[in-house]
Amino acid sequence: MMMDHPRPWQDASLPAAERVESLVAALTLDEKIAQLYGVWVGASADGGDVAPNQHEMIGDIDLDALVPKGLGQLTRPFGTAPVDPGVGALSLARTQRRIVAESRFGIPALAHEECLAGFAAWGATAYPVPLSWGATFDPGLIERMSRRIGDDLRRVGVHQGLAPVLDVVRDARWGRVEETMGEDPYLIGTVGAAYVRGLESAGIVATLKHFVGYSASKAGRNLAPVSVGPRELADVLLPPFEMVLREGRPRSVMNAYTDIDGVPTAADAALLTDLLRGVWGFEGTVVADYFAIAFLQTLHGTAGSLADAAAAALEAGIDVELPTVHAFGAPLVEAVADGRLDVAVIDRALRRVLAQKLELGLLDADWDATPPALRDLADDIDAVRGTIDLDPPANRALAAEIAERAIVLLHNDGTLPLTGPGRTAPARIAVIGPNADDRFAVLGCYSFPAHVGVHHPESGDGIALPTLVESLRAEFPDASISHVHGTSVDGGETDGFAEAVAAASEADVVVLALGDRAGLFGRGTSGEGCDAESLALPGAQGALLEAVLDAGTPTVVTLLAGRPYTLGTAPERAAGILEAFFAGEEGTRALAGILSGRVSPSGRLPVSVPASAGVHPSTYLASPLAQRNGVSSIDPTARYPFGHGLTYTSFEWGDVSGDASAVPTDGEVAVQVRIANAGDRTGAEVVQLYLHDPVASIVRPVQRLIGFARVELAPGEAADVRFVVPADLASFTSRDGERIVEPGELVLGLGRSSADLVGSHRVELTGAVRRVDHTRRLHPEVTVERLTLEASVTA
Repeated sequence: MMMDHPRPWQDASLPAAERVESLVAALTLDEKIAQLYGVWVGASADGGDVAPNQHEMIGDIDLDALVPKGLGQLTRPFGTAPVDPGVGALSLARTQRRIVAESRFGIPALAHEECLAGFAAWGATAYPVPLSWGATFDPGLIERMSRRIGDDLRRVGVHQGLAPVLDVVRDARWGRVEETMGEDPYLIGTVGAAYVRGLESAGIVATLKHFVGYSASKAGRNLAPVSVGPRELADVLLPPFEMVLREGRPRSVMNAYTDIDGVPTAADAALLTDLLRGVWGFEGTVVADYFAIAFLQTLHGTAGSLADAAAAALEAGIDVELPTVHAFGAPLVEAVADGRLDVAVIDRALRRVLAQKLELGLLDADWDATPPALRDLADDIDAVRGTIDLDPPANRALAAEIAERAIVLLHNDGTLPLTGPGRTAPARIAVIGPNADDRFAVLGCYSFPAHVGVHHPESGDGIALPTLVESLRAEFPDASISHVHGTSVDGGETDGFAEAVAAASEADVVVLALGDRAGLFGRGTSGEGCDAESLALPGAQGALLEAVLDAGTPTVVTLLAGRPYTLGTAPERAAGILEAFFAGEEGTRALAGILSGRVSPSGRLPVSVPASAGVHPSTYLASPLAQRNGVSSIDPTARYPFGHGLTYTSFEWGDVSGDASAVPTDGEVAVQVRIANAGDRTGAEVVQLYLHDPVASIVRPVQRLIGFARVELAPGEAADVRFVVPADLASFTSRDGERIVEPGELVLGLGRSSADLVGSHRVELTGAVRRVDHTRRLHPEVTVERLTLEASVTA
């Protein structure tokens, strides 16, 4: 017999829409609005801890006044200050119980956290940053990582994660390059969808950001205007969001801070409603990037008051104000009272928020605020302290695996690996540089230790962060390892050069550790608000590099950084160059393993490494006019191109072949190649598929990635790698704004990088111009057939 429910929204037997509507009808205006904002308890009001402008928008939170109305979200209960995970989970549960008990309808809040490179909480695993995810060219690995992140979030009572970042790098001077997955939309969309699948499979709401255009800011400056044409928007910046919405099924999207050609995205209904919901069919919630609604008044100047800003954002399609109540508080009540905003617009956002809470189980009668990990423990701080481990061995092992697959070997004159068959291990290793003994050199700006922990040094890091020197001493126990600082990351000091050169001269090999210090808003050389004037190494690091190379000792340059930098004469003079984009808590061990040979490098560049510090903005997705030519003195050719990366083995490539020379504009063509590991150790080759459209009605990039396959082969093993390419992948935005596939010749190239195509297949698309939409095919079909080297020779 079904139990009667005095509250129909708690009756799981009723249709979801009916449950939601019963609440919409019951709530007062104040209670409705309360579901549309977050509350950030414990945030600093001085603006120093998180962001400029924060002090203008955060005051003391009076929970006694707010809780009776209900609360939509709780902002960063674990990511605001260091807290033991068990204690934090209990505190969150107690807060939820209070919200349920003291509000009229007992609706729990939805708790969100940052999870850009792991759960941003004290003691949680710090995984490599997204730029390293892109460097793995391994979506399955990233999906495994995000599932573990999601499981950890869920264990402590968090519901929503503010990741992934799907911004496409257009100018590497932009400080948030480390948060992106690279400069290619296809790579970002593919890896981003994998991340979302992992997070959502754990029951966590994934949040796509920043929608859209944030990374295309003028001069690479954070929160600067964006002036892109409609085709750059449609064919470069939007595709990752489109791909991830289709293939990852995220339940939330976050707006970008920026304006596009004068229209702030926080108030752009064409993006947030017409495209996102009307065309793409998104049904989840749109949440504001922190303070973005108030920025309509304070930064953009398109709203005369906070009430105007609140009305504009809601009408455009933003549902939730984050991080805390501001424009959606009294100003929003004012906008309704004086007729500037119809309450129906509030109800529209409210339905989305309540539907999401229902989906998460927060409206069920038997919802329990206490997370499962604490249900068998006493409701006592001492009882729960130390009971939840957010950095268990399995997490660390996965962080190590990602780091090992993400580090890119840019250059090797044969010196690497330093040990192995036929090699004499170095007896004396000089480790030089500012990132050699900095435990934070592997962390991005949104890692908890760098983001929050630096303001609470008394709490410690919460996780083990071995420095590169420490990891090298563990990796080379028989070697004499010296360390010289040389200079700081960005201080410009040169008084340590003489000691560095002397140490280099006395060593058998030098490991030179250069790069970035992650931070926020000018407190670092990489990270949000830490934009660069040029792509020269910060401070005096470039000069230190040249001085150490002048010593003549074989030198391996290791870059622990958040963006690519020019490398002076290192490509010609260094023994080796390793690029490690903030490789996480296991990053230095991974670097040491690659140097010794315990690990074979297999990363590929997700962003190009420039030859000149002043060529940006530039990208491998360049049209003919953007390439080197005889009418400009600036050569934008990258020193190491997108997709580049070396291994410790050798791969032989066969001829590239295709199965057809002509197909219709709605057809498909197969291309394939045989690769073989002809070396003496296991390694990974990343077979990359590029599209070249020689003649089109719109200017197109000379090369564009449309598929890839990461193939690991043992010595003597080979594989046939086959791509079945639908004509849809040749589509682009036409002059009239429609996405089309047009007839004509295409060149499908297979290779090791965007600048190293081993072979190609030409195919003619025949028939009429065909219009396609958001249901078009987004990927080639990829098959990898393994065979022994002997079989490949006789085949």
